[in-house]
Amino acid sequence: MLNHFCKKPLWECTRTLAAVAQGRTAADTVIRGARLVNVCTAEVLDGTDVAIAEGRIAYVGQSAAHCIGENTLVIEAEGQVIAPGFLDGHIHVESSMMGAGEYARAVIPHGTVGIYWDPHEVCNVLGLEGVRVMMDDAARTPLKAMVTTPSCVPAVPGFEDTGAFVGPEEIAESMTWNGVVGLGEMMNFPGVLAGTDHAHGELAATLAADKVITGHYSVPETDQGLNAYVACGVRCCHESTRAEDALAKMRLGQYAQLRYGSAWLDLPQLAAAITETDIGTRFANLISDDTHPHTLVAEGHLDYILRMAVGLGIPVVTAIQMMTINTATCFRMEHELGSITPGKCADIVFLDNLEDLNVVRTMIDGEVVAERGQITFDLEPFSYPEWVTHSMHLGRAITPGTFRVEAPAGTAEGERVTVRAIELLPGSVPDREAHVALTVRDGALASDLSQDVLKTFVFERHHETGTFGVGFTKGFGIKRGAMASTVAHDAHNLLVVGTNDADMALAANTLAEVGGGMVVVADGEVLGLVELPIAGLMNDLTAPAMSEKVHHLEETWAEIGCTMPSPFMTMALIPLACLPELRLTNRGLVDCTTFQFVDLVVEEG
Repeated sequence: MLNHFCKKPLWECTRTLAAVAQGRTAADTVIRGARLVNVCTAEVLDGTDVAIAEGRIAYVGQSAAHCIGENTLVIEAEGQVIAPGFLDGHIHVESSMMGAGEYARAVIPHGTVGIYWDPHEVCNVLGLEGVRVMMDDAARTPLKAMVTTPSCVPAVPGFEDTGAFVGPEEIAESMTWNGVVGLGEMMNFPGVLAGTDHAHGELAATLAADKVITGHYSVPETDQGLNAYVACGVRCCHESTRAEDALAKMRLGQYAQLRYGSAWLDLPQLAAAITETDIGTRFANLISDDTHPHTLVAEGHLDYILRMAVGLGIPVVTAIQMMTINTATCFRMEHELGSITPGKCADIVFLDNLEDLNVVRTMIDGEVVAERGQITFDLEPFSYPEWVTHSMHLGRAITPGTFRVEAPAGTAEGERVTVRAIELLPGSVPDREAHVALTVRDGALASDLSQDVLKTFVFERHHETGTFGVGFTKGFGIKRGAMASTVAHDAHNLLVVGTNDADMALAANTLAEVGGGMVVVADGEVLGLVELPIAGLMNDLTAPAMSEKVHHLEETWAEIGCTMPSPFMTMALIPLACLPELRLTNRGLVDCTTFQFVDLVVEEG
């Protein structure tokens, strides 16, 4: 694959690199006396020098003295470990709640030099033009922000209303963009297996452009269906939740992307695929998928996942391979990225040692871009167009009366009505369909705190249609108040959950006024608010500032009784109709095992 992400293409540098390697021309930079993690041979080589010119590696060996000239910058590693810069093989920048520029500022000091980024959150709100704006934001940073064009906009056609539509024609056009390296996660695996024109048209457009298809196969079936999915060219998948899922994918030549983010903590279960077997690990990656700002500030990014992997028993060099050369190879870019070898981009991370694995320096294209946790590059201001920061178009007034759920015709006061409820499981992507009996009061159905059942609404916010879906959720543990969010995968409509109609209306209207975000209210008062005016998904604040806001919001969740970890991330999946079992979109309740709309009330009999 042609690489547009290095300082200079290799064909412009070959004479210089050859001359530097032989000492005829001085290097721009020389690293001396490092411990090199050689991911090509899975060994650690002491006393290694590296010479860099024009952003690329010219020489790797025992002495680069012959490469040093009068103007060469010499970095004395003094026994520090150097490894290829870390590559995240699947990430949604928007889940950090920051713009791409601020996200880069946050992750580069943690050794991240490149991301394979699926911006399907912003695309569902603002379309491919919104993706272009995000790419412009990222371009002002050294981070190699490599885009995989969102494949599922909407995620499940016919079951929700999004702000945009992406089909085979749009995919084909995007594949001509220099910043695009492949197709974003193909969540519509049922369409792939069924042979639909839409799904296979997108696959064909990507393959015809000679680019990579990334996957999302979220069911435990690993025989006929998985074979069919892999046979269609889907190169990787991050949706394994069991070790046997990851093993099955690797055995079929699909890259298993082992996930450890802020809410989806699959790595402890998946590590057994490596630690309890003797398999080769070339088809294993380590990825984050979704990381919120508090995790980035408190724990780190890929360096945090590296430490977790090693703590779970994965050998340290193997773990480094899983986020460097394996990732580059997955995206068919190992000829440019993923190893410290001659000709490759000089993307290098310095670690204090192979036990603590603390990042002390990051280089991208031969330039030091972070030192001891601080960036060393200037980040110019970025101005978002007004249409990006004004994306709330509800098309209706929301009042407490909006949230009244009428009881079925003919039911009497005090009668019990059985309804379908979405039962959320902490730290889990799938949910369960629960049937709960609610008592009719004043001709309506309301939240029942004794059963931990909360009224839930999803309002369309893109095209002023005024449509909304009604349901109930179970599992939050909330005792009072309401919560609302425009981070509501993947259509990112306005999601409201609460104990009473007045607080639900306040939560909804608060977000309408600020342009989107996440809010917790109780007893007519706003307790916590994270404003996300960029597409209703992001803010332009720094990671520490966003972390502080999100941390305060988490405290307000606890204040109203919630005990769920990262509740806003679990809440955000309530409308995602490509995940089992039961979901709620602006069009209604969806049975995501049969992909049919279902009634709120369960018919007895």
